[in-house]
Amino acid sequence: MNILFIMYDQLRFDYLSCAGHPHLHTPNFDRVAAKGVRFTNAYCQSPICGASRMSFYTGRYASSHGAQWNGYPLRVGEQTMGDHLRKVGMDCWLIGKTHMKADAEGMARLGLEPDSLIGARQAECGFDAWVRDDGLWAEGPDGFYDEKRSPYNEYLKSKGYGGDNPWSQYANAGVRDGKIASAWMFDNCDLPANIREEDSETPWLTQKTIEFMEAQTGPWCAHVSYIKPHWPYIVPAPYHDMYGANHVPAPTRSEDEWRDIHPVFGAFLKGKVAEAFQREEVRQKVIPAYMGLIKQCDDQLGVILDYLDRTGKADDTMIVLTSDHGDYLGDHWMGEKDLFHDPSVKIPMIVYDPRKEADATRGTTCDALVESLDLAATFVEVAGGEVPGHIIEGRSLMPWLRGERPEWRDFVVSEYDYSARPFGETLVSRSADARLFMVFDGRWKLVHAEGGFRPMLFDLETDPDELNDLARDPGHEDQIARLRGLLAEWGLRLSQRVTKSDADIAAMRGRSLRRGILPFLYDGSEVPAELVEKYQGLAEANYASGSDE
Repeated sequence: MNILFIMYDQLRFDYLSCAGHPHLHTPNFDRVAAKGVRFTNAYCQSPICGASRMSFYTGRYASSHGAQWNGYPLRVGEQTMGDHLRKVGMDCWLIGKTHMKADAEGMARLGLEPDSLIGARQAECGFDAWVRDDGLWAEGPDGFYDEKRSPYNEYLKSKGYGGDNPWSQYANAGVRDGKIASAWMFDNCDLPANIREEDSETPWLTQKTIEFMEAQTGPWCAHVSYIKPHWPYIVPAPYHDMYGANHVPAPTRSEDEWRDIHPVFGAFLKGKVAEAFQREEVRQKVIPAYMGLIKQCDDQLGVILDYLDRTGKADDTMIVLTSDHGDYLGDHWMGEKDLFHDPSVKIPMIVYDPRKEADATRGTTCDALVESLDLAATFVEVAGGEVPGHIIEGRSLMPWLRGERPEWRDFVVSEYDYSARPFGETLVSRSADARLFMVFDGRWKLVHAEGGFRPMLFDLETDPDELNDLARDPGHEDQIARLRGLLAEWGLRLSQRVTKSDADIAAMRGRSLRRGILPFLYDGSEVPAELVEKYQGLAEANYASGSDE
């Protein structure tokens, strides 16, 4: 078995035709869903790129691995799916984005050279990198946002695109009146990107993926991580005008959301991104481009699926389609991600297992409460290993794929650290309090904010759009207390004893006894004779009496 683990950056769970989108037709996503299982209640562990991805890759919650925001290094020694899979004989490769920040200080402390095999894997989140490109080659007065080398920019230069940063000048810009029209400005998002479609980011990564698969001989897991449909929101022809104003839904939001607004929610709504998406003209420009980017992703998925079918690799390759988080697109007066409404924290997840054991669930949906960290556990099982439950906090999805009804979790948790946000130093007195937690039990969703704030509460059975924060008014104290109890239960989990498994501990019990540690005996009769055998018998000498005899 091989594993093709495909992630799309900032893809909303409901922007696929198999998920019910009324206008966006995604036949290749649907093609995988038709022969696999679509999980309809999948949630990421943090609704921001870096922290979410680190949870996918480690199989651990954000507060367990510690890399809770973009640019926070994943500490040296944190095991990832690459480490787990290589133990059981499966290579684990990266093709695209990770948003991984290496723990350079920790590597230096341990003498790990960045160009060594172990050092490179530490810097690449445990993957062997076929090609890494995090995809945001923005440039300002202080230089580049990402200081690493850009393989995609080098590719564009090799194809004849000029300038120092063709990613910015061509792939993510249009042309207006003969001038560069950057997609950083939403007014330009309806223009076609000034690039040949086959040279744009998504087809480029597809080609790298096929090159990888053609070169492999043994079992592999390939993390194919597309940068799109993440902003900048611009797409080349013919995708730029496939959708228009008649395909832009009314925003899911209410004026009542501003009433007695939660302080953290209110702080986000005053940010530049939210203020932009509160303007209808921005949504009219962005959403058709976003849909075009998804349509291009779907077409390129079709290229990969056709290759797998043509070569026979589809018969021994698990396919997983997912996203690191969603995109508000103006819902709840928000843009981007960051908070815990479903458009942000809920993710698409489709899993196809070609083996006979999964035949019973083909083309079905599963409404179990799934977390992104469940994929790490799933992949270990697929590779033939035993999931190290003292390290990986997720649960394998394989029972669901086989049509079983396993004992399962009753709630999901997501976390967010907003201390790096500008309002992180004004809303709370300590950065340690700039933290949010979501607990969702399938109906009730509670958002807990550290720092003495009230919670937020939504009943998704009566309010599926999450417009009415019930915690603003009295009457739901019992539900709040119950959900806080679930959060407390989760908070008491054992998450840091990663060097000893339950089996290791079981093997330790009584071990010291059998190795002569007997500090509790009165005369030795309390234990089997073999345990005191080394402490009995004739003394060769009696020094205590002053005699050697």
